[in-house]
Amino acid sequence: MVSVLHIWNTAGVASTIAKWQSMVLGWRTDVLARRTFDRFGLTIYGVRSLLPSPGFVGRALLEARFYEIVHVHSLDGIIPYIRRLYPDKVTILHYHGSDIRGRWHDRERLWSHADAILVSTEDLLDGAPKHAIHVPNPVDTSLFRRICKAVPSSALFLYDPLEEKYVASLGWAREMASRLGAKLIVYDRSRYPLLYKDMPRLLCRFEYFMDHSFVPALSKTALEALACGTKVVRWDGTVLEGLPHDHTPGRVLRLITGIYLKAAGRRLKPRHDYIGDMSSKDRSMISVTG
Repeated sequence: MVSVLHIWNTAGVASTIAKWQSMVLGWRTDVLARRTFDRFGLTIYGVRSLLPSPGFVGRALLEARFYEIVHVHSLDGIIPYIRRLYPDKVTILHYHGSDIRGRWHDRERLWSHADAILVSTEDLLDGAPKHAIHVPNPVDTSLFRRICKAVPSSALFLYDPLEEKYVASLGWAREMASRLGAKLIVYDRSRYPLLYKDMPRLLCRFEYFMDHSFVPALSKTALEALACGTKVVRWDGTVLEGLPHDHTPGRVLRLITGIYLKAAGRRLKPRHDYIGDMSSKDRSMISVTG
């Protein structure tokens, strides 16, 4: 059985991937995250540690020895330590946004130790090494789906005064809502925290979800809104409907499994028949990635 440890859980992506790897592929997967940085309960699959930063890193490094693949999200500072402690272990680094945007040169001493580098949105490939791979954010379609009826001509904008992309996009969201003739509700998540598991109930109540205009890339919440049947207004004013196939869990699993296989082949082939250890279902999923 393939075993994968996900370290950190940026935007809940690690939990979604690990949950579906276990549910669909039957792999042994776990997620380690810090509760301090998970105020919305994004870690719906995995463990939220109470340890402070040094203790968390130490625990993650100890846990890593029990897994064949270590998939690190954003926390690139841990990559050189994993490589030093476990030189034969497959190590994947996954960036998600501000953790790497415009910082590729500054972080090279860290990402250069990974077997594969993934990014969640295409804009992050600007300045990236040639071998970096865009892996679309997966949406947990078992959680995000249409469960209520939308109020016509209603629009939702999620706001957080501590995050620049929301502050910078508030005026834009109001303008877009006015053009659509929709009543805009600005929901301040800093004042009224809403748990991740409860987000579908909020998203499906509105006809439109106003995404931010900060960068030309859909947020993960916008994708989740699409999965809930809500229309999304993206950065250029285009109205989108329906979750794109590239963001379905099955599609993302196939892509990531192929990346794992290639990295494992380079790292483990001399002493380990990785393909032989995979089930026929795993191999069939890999075959469609090209």
